[in-house]
Amino acid sequence: MSPMFAGSGPQGAGNPQPPVSVRVAAKKPALVLIVAGFVLAMLGQFITLIGPLAAERFREWFGRPGTARAPVAASSFKLDRGRGQTMQRHAEVLLEDAIAEKPGAAQELVDRAQAWRGQLQMTTNLNSILTAALNSNDMQTRAAGIEVELVAYNIAKVPSEVDRLTAMASSSDHASKIWALWMLGALANRGVETDAVTEMLVGHLKDTDVTSRQWAVEGLALIGNDASIAPLLGSFHDDPSPAVRERAACGLAEAGMLTREQRMTAVPQILNYAEDPALDSQTRNWAFQALRDITGQKFGNDSGRWRDWWEKKALQSTLSN
Repeated sequence: MSPMFAGSGPQGAGNPQPPVSVRVAAKKPALVLIVAGFVLAMLGQFITLIGPLAAERFREWFGRPGTARAPVAASSFKLDRGRGQTMQRHAEVLLEDAIAEKPGAAQELVDRAQAWRGQLQMTTNLNSILTAALNSNDMQTRAAGIEVELVAYNIAKVPSEVDRLTAMASSSDHASKIWALWMLGALANRGVETDAVTEMLVGHLKDTDVTSRQWAVEGLALIGNDASIAPLLGSFHDDPSPAVRERAACGLAEAGMLTREQRMTAVPQILNYAEDPALDSQTRNWAFQALRDITGQKFGNDSGRWRDWWEKKALQSTLSN
């Protein structure tokens, strides 16, 4: 299968652009020019200091009138380390700590993320870090990545955002549509209108557009609830597009937010697919790969060995209960 995520979701229309970097001119050799350059450099630093990001940094240091400050969570990430950094870099460093599985970093991100809403930008660098977070083997790090992505796109965890994104998912703007399908999955994963979003994404599995169906599959995998498993299995077996079938298999096996226990519940049906002679060879190969990814067992493409192993496992589970 292809990587779990091709990125931190599709790049929708109107998304924040990376900031433009500013280059500082080299100093002139003459003494007068050196002094003048020094003064200008200091002035430049002052202008930079009072810029929007620096202003946010000061507000974080000294607090805002009438605004409660978030409690500091116990973790290996030292908040002092963020002093002198922009809020953007603070978030990036903490997300990098979560990817490295430093104790407490992922939870601290989840706790703090909403306070950063409106202060972060989806830059190329942040998108790259988010991709790594969403591909982490640690589910808490993936959850932290979802929180940061919502914040970077300034999406509040409220039902009205589901309404807005649902309308966008039905628009004629293709880029906005597929971006909305992904972000709806992210909101539903964080507990916002989960049932309604699941039903809506299942409806988009019938879209005539292949890319829309693919991102509906990605959104369902991102939700990670029990109700998303059957639709993913259906797309894996029945969708006419190999791209959609492959992404559905990946969502069941390793991508998204399903737990290992949830993925195990899909094993019997995936085993049926592996034995289904009506399926094309590529889809059957994906079924065997999904079985390997979910269970950790290595029986190759031998459906008989897979069936024997599963039946013995089921029997052991029944006897132990």
